[in-house]
Amino acid sequence: MDYKAFYDDVVSWINQVNQAAARYGMHTEQFWVWVADSTAAISKKYQNNRLVIKQMLMLVNWLEEVYENSINTKG
Repeated sequence: MDYKAFYDDVVSWINQVNQAAARYGMHTEQFWVWVADSTAAISKKYQNNRLVIKQMLMLVNWLEEVYENSINTKG
């Protein structure tokens, strides 16, 4: 596996997440569908390599924490 290419894709994906959050809002179903679809696409691109899956799951968990923290600070 080309690890540099993968981590370049991760950096690009994080930038795209920021754009998707601004476009849809993290509170919308559209945002989370985009997250699920885009993480699946990256995993598939790298033949569902175990490292790729774990990295993408970690990033999704991070997004969930960011979202939960934003709710907790509002309430």
